Amino acid sequence: MASIKIVLRKVVKQDGTSPLAIRITKDRKASYIYLDYSILPKDWDSASETVKKSYKNSGRLNAYLLTKKTEASAQSLELETTQKQVTARAVRKKLKPQAEGTVFAQADLYLDRLKKSKNYNVWQAEAPRVKYLKEFLKTDIGFSDFNMALIKRFKVWIKAERKVSERTAVNYLSTVRAIFSQAISEKACDPKYYPFGKDKISIRFPGGLKIGGSAEDVAAIENVDLSDNPKENHARNVWLFSFYFAGIRVSDVFRLHWSDFQNDRLYYAMGKNSKVDSLKVPEKAAKILKQYKKQKDATDLVFPELKSLENLNDKYAVQVRIKSKLKPINALLKEVAKKAGVTKTISMHISRHTFGNISGDKIAPQMLQKLYRHSSLSTTIGYQASFINKDADDALNLVIG
Repeated sequence: MASIKIVLRKVVKQDGTSPLAIRITKDRKASYIYLDYSILPKDWDSASETVKKSYKNSGRLNAYLLTKKTEASAQSLELETTQKQVTARAVRKKLKPQAEGTVFAQADLYLDRLKKSKNYNVWQAEAPRVKYLKEFLKTDIGFSDFNMALIKRFKVWIKAERKVSERTAVNYLSTVRAIFSQAISEKACDPKYYPFGKDKISIRFPGGLKIGGSAEDVAAIENVDLSDNPKENHARNVWLFSFYFAGIRVSDVFRLHWSDFQNDRLYYAMGKNSKVDSLKVPEKAAKILKQYKKQKDATDLVFPELKSLENLNDKYAVQVRIKSKLKPINALLKEVAKKAGVTKTISMHISRHTFGNISGDKIAPQMLQKLYRHSSLSTTIGYQASFINKDADDALNLVIG
């Protein structure tokens, strides 16, 4: 068991005083937690671990020291009861977390790690959430003070302040949960303060309604004359190319190389989960490819959005570029839809929803899972729920005719 003592360190300051500290000794190795007081060596009784009466306010200081020692002994015992291997350093870290043991510090560390891991898309989404979390709290606090009541107030505040939906508000709570989880793994927060889970704060995302285009919408977009506007034609090509390959994500469309096409098939690994598969190249997609076939060699990119990047292996730079190119593509698609007479909102993500809407009741969930590259069938069923209407429509007709 760790030995806990109050000691006067030998370091002498300019005023002749030395700092008081809690010494934790375990397996003959010592670690120290410095307290907020320094006294003259003549005022210290090392045997009783108390300040002598010669020190002004010795009674108050001794009461403070006794409280600190009692707290340290209790937390040390708790740690040694729950863990098999305990070092003096581990006990010290539990008794006095480092500066990172505050919400702001851990939030900054969380964002910094996302950036260093070059996960730009997640970082871009999380950065404003951290910003508004800090705005709500106003001052930095410890995790023990960031309790369930305060987190619930944060959710109410963010919905009122930012006028966001329930789903978006839950995304903010997910950010808070990620910061807590990181703090616990860093030993900067005691697990007992974790506010999420059973009988605590539950994070449940409300179902969202996905609306995709119809087969008639796709035909209208395919057939609209855009010969006088190359930029709009390119935006249409990218959208249709995504749709023709079961709603392949725009990030994957932009990363396609000519070498990914072999024997009239497309072979590619999905960027989101690295799942590898191949699909036959539909005739309509082949016609689009012919408009871009001006590569120098087989490793060239098909579409131009990422061609000027020096290093395609720089994940962060690629994600930044994709994000910057997506906005003008979506703006052009609005014009394409308008010219095609399509009233629904058309964006790159809607191409995936459009495939889901048209495939609806026609393709078995197991095959859709393969086409979507989902890791689990339950994900596919959940995603496709908005598009499968036949059974519900038939049931309604049985009643009302």
